[in-house]
Amino acid sequence: MEFRVLRYFLTVAREGSITGAANFLHVTQPTLSRQLKDLEQELGKKLFIRSSHSIILTDEGMLLRKRAEEIVDMVDKLGVEFSSMEETISGDVYIGGGETDAMRQIARVVKNLQLRYPNIRYHLYSGNSDDVNERLDKGLLDFGILIQPADLSKYNYLDIPTKDVWGVVMRKDSPLAFKDIIQAVDLLNVPLICSRQAMKQTLSKNEFADWFGGNFDKLNVVTSYNLAYNAATMVEEGIGYAITLDKIVNTSSDSNLCFRPLEPRLESGLNIVWKKHQVFSAAADMFLKELQAKFSNSLTDV
Repeated sequence: MEFRVLRYFLTVAREGSITGAANFLHVTQPTLSRQLKDLEQELGKKLFIRSSHSIILTDEGMLLRKRAEEIVDMVDKLGVEFSSMEETISGDVYIGGGETDAMRQIARVVKNLQLRYPNIRYHLYSGNSDDVNERLDKGLLDFGILIQPADLSKYNYLDIPTKDVWGVVMRKDSPLAFKDIIQAVDLLNVPLICSRQAMKQTLSKNEFADWFGGNFDKLNVVTSYNLAYNAATMVEEGIGYAITLDKIVNTSSDSNLCFRPLEPRLESGLNIVWKKHQVFSAAADMFLKELQAKFSNSLTDV
């Protein structure tokens, strides 16, 4: 399977037609059609359903698109890494993580490094822990930010010197908004919107489940989420109360939402992780050195 043909395939999938893809690629339609037919024959699967004006991906075509995008991203990343191997450090650093105010810590590291190495570029990928772990393992990310509890056995890691505070986001006209703190008993009989990480039962230790104790299985979880922005929208529309981290949803005076912390206080630590035996680009290696210097000093100061 030629890499060039994968790019052809992705262009056709994106454009939705042979004609549009051929024009974009500056190749003839017969040439492009032949390449795609050869690809289908090589894989032994039908990748497209063709009509007079457009094409639709089959299930096999959707799978190939996902894998081809990963391959193309990896090859592009490799090319950039080799092109940046020069005396002046430049290149790209790929960082993934969930929504957390701890990203400010990473931003400060980036800012310090940017002053000395302005040619380094940073690419942020937002997703839950499963998304980040998958992209780390495939080499599509250099670093991942994981909110505890998380399985760190496969990675090298640094502790980020801050903690996220758990609480409940609700409408300001909600009955629980008149409380300063939220206890477990307050949440037993209300509709809840919970992050999938908080509800995950496969981890050896789930601090959120421990906080609820024996009442965890009695919760009325009506919606799960992995992005707090979407969860906040559900809260605004009166779907329920969102259990989430502080400072990632707009609860300012202009918002009709508010945040109340859990009591007893529940906090989650954070780690920035990378694959063991990872071979970094010059840019990513410099970023790691800056992380180590910054966070080691922060821990010492504490």
